[in-house]
Formats: sequence, structure tokens, C-alpha cells
Amino acid sequence: MKPGDLTMGIDVGSSAVKMALVRYGGRPEVLDVANERIRRRNPAHVIETALQRMLEPHGLAYEDLLYVASTGEGELVPRKRGHFYSMTTHARGAYHYHPEARTVVDLGALFCRVISLDGSARVRNYAMTGQCASGSGQFLENITRYLGVTMDEVGPLSLRSEHPAKTSGICAVLAETDVINMVSQGIPTADIVKGIHLSIAGRIVQLLGRFKAESPVVLTGGMAQDSGLVAALRELSGERNLGLEIYPARNCVAAGAIGAALWGGYRHFKLQESKP
Repeated sequence: MKPGDLTMGIDVGSSAVKMALVRYGGRPEVLDVANERIRRRNPAHVIETALQRMLEPHGLAYEDLLYVASTGEGELVPRKRGHFYSMTTHARGAYHYHPEARTVVDLGALFCRVISLDGSARVRNYAMTGQCASGSGQFLENITRYLGVTMDEVGPLSLRSEHPAKTSGICAVLAETDVINMVSQGIPTADIVKGIHLSIAGRIVQLLGRFKAESPVVLTGGMAQDSGLVAALRELSGERNLGLEIYPARNCVAAGAIGAALWGGYRHFKLQESKP
């Protein structure tokens, strides 16, 4: 691969590092993305290893990159040139594939965030779910681990549910207690998972309503690839007559990293233009 206009975005989350390699010249093009789980390892070491693993197949070295930008827990990225707030990178990453987006929902591991766009990739306003983890990806992962199913299985399982079981929509501790009681009562796993999805979706839809979100709504982050949660969001949004079209972004997991790479390229060329 010929270097010269390549940028890299690195999104460091609580459980995974996401990366995106972008050719910025002309019409920006996403060349590659990666998602590396941290799994109790040193995050700085995971970043360096994942970086080399992404560059080598393309015949590239770190020095070939025009700009390396971080987002998320950016202080853990040792050789970055710049850092961007995650709400701006998720907005930019979603807008790259979906310029029609007017609202972006970042479904993260620790919280969910609703972002309003101004008709371009720029953030107009934002709001977040409360401090309790009951609406987060980490909470969903903890529940699925207890139920003995993988994150890849929860979407199809939820879609098969016929009688969703209601759980606490406010507190993660109470919701986990609810799930333990449901398992002991023999409630089918599909119904428990659908109940969890409806609980998480209820918090997000409530936020979308208060936020007066505009359609279409594009989802980013790891939970955006959960078909059961997406269906629950559409179901509850429809019941509240919010009139929102809701769908996951292309490359939804890497949206923050893609946005960081794009903003990095933009900043680099702006700096070049300002030089005498």
C-alpha cells in the first residue's frame, strides 16, 4: 500500500480497543478496522500489539501514518498526535456512512449517549443515560455471562421470545437480582433476555423522547450490533409514537475509531493550510 495520506484512529474503551485505518485524500475511505478485547491485559501493550497487527498486512510502518488520533481513554495511546472527544468521533464515524443521520446513539459499555447533529458531522447537543449501569453494554454482558449465553447469541434469542419477563429498569443490582429469581423460577432464557433488552431500550427511548430526537437515528458502539436490542428500541419507539427510523451504523463497533481517524486527517490538512 502506498502511504502519504493515511490516518489511524484508536478508540480505547473499558473492555476493547477499536482501530480504523483511513485514506483521507479526496473522498475519505475506510481501509480496515479492528476490534481487540483487552481481557485483563495491559491496555498500552494491547494497543501496540493491535497497531502492528493492523499495519503489517498492508506493508505499513507507524512512520507511514500521516496522523494518529485517539478517542475514549486516549491517555493510554503512547504515540498519538491528537485526541478527540468520543461524542465528536462517534458522530463523525456515523456521518461518514450515513450523512442523512440527524441523531446518533452511542451504545457504550458504561453508558448510552444521544447526540444531535446539525445536518453535518458536527455535534449540536447531547444527553446521557443516568449513572446506573443498568442501561450499559457491561451490564448486558454480565447478565449474559450469568445466563450462560454469548453476546452473539442474545440477539437471535431475544427475537424468539414470546412472553418477555419484566425486570427493573432503574437499578443494575435489582435487575441482576430479578434475573437470578427468574432463572430459579424456570423462565425461558429467551424471555429473560428480551426483558433485559426492553429494560435497556426503555431508558434509551425515554431519553430520545425528552431529547426531542430527530429521525433518522443511527446507532453506534458494540450494542448496536445486537439485533434484539435494535428490535426492542424500534418496538418501544413505535409504542410512544416518536416517529423515528432507527438502524445500526455500518461498522458500528468501530465508529469512534473511524471518526477519530477522519478528524485527525481534517486537523492535519487544516494545520498545513495555515502554514505560511
